[in-house]
Amino acid sequence: MADEVTISGQTATAGDAYIAQIKKKRLMSFIILIVFLALLASGFTVADSRNAGGFWDGLGNIFDFPFAMFSEAIERAPLMPAYLVQYFPSLIETINIAAASTLIGALLGLAMSLLVTRGFAPVSWLVSPLRRILDILRAIPEIVIALVLIFMLGGGPVPAMIAITLHTVGAVGKLFSEVNENASMKPVEGLASVGANWTQRMWLGVIPQVAPNYLSYALLRFEINIRASAILGFVGAGGIGYDLRNTMSWGVGKYDEAAAIFILLFLTIVVVDQLSGMLRNRLTHGTAAPQVTS
Repeated sequence: MADEVTISGQTATAGDAYIAQIKKKRLMSFIILIVFLALLASGFTVADSRNAGGFWDGLGNIFDFPFAMFSEAIERAPLMPAYLVQYFPSLIETINIAAASTLIGALLGLAMSLLVTRGFAPVSWLVSPLRRILDILRAIPEIVIALVLIFMLGGGPVPAMIAITLHTVGAVGKLFSEVNENASMKPVEGLASVGANWTQRMWLGVIPQVAPNYLSYALLRFEINIRASAILGFVGAGGIGYDLRNTMSWGVGKYDEAAAIFILLFLTIVVVDQLSGMLRNRLTHGTAAPQVTS
């Protein structure tokens, strides 16, 4: 009987402690929420004051530009095919910037990923410094790099390509290194036992295992780079973004051309997303085996 009383007392004490812990966690969560809302409100207030307090005044006009653009586009709908043809070369330039940046960035990121993967790196003490370099390249937005390069090199597609390439190296280098960590070491050890050097071990023992994942991430990055290339055009880095900035700057009378550019960008991103999604699915999951029917 005494044992039962002791057990029930311990159970009650444990239950009270659990309830107290739950209440403490809820209180901490509530305090964190209050702090977050306070920081959000103060940050918005500071941003609005830096914007000369124009946010609330301009909030009622937020739909004016879309309405004016689409109204003008509908009014001049017969001219839309000619505009699509006119700006198609700029779209090709944007895609070329993204493709070249993705290819160069993926190759450099692949090399960097092998150098920063523990177990594969030929020089162990370089792993940490190279990882920090990838962190820096990944942390700095493309538009910041592009603005610096435009100041040094002038406007055009070259600064955009360099900026996107550098950011791509940082992004895919991190992703590729995580993929490398899942590769089996047995092929690498087998090649090392027959005297293969580091390059041969990586090329023959690691890359064949993870190549589908490499290509999948590279295609995903290509989608992102198309958007980045279009955005960089707003700061003078060439491509269709540059044309879009010019048409929007002219205002009324050019909104139909801006609408045509938006249509080109939308269709391009949708097509690239669908195609790269299909390719990534085939690379990572393969194709279903054909069924044999009698």
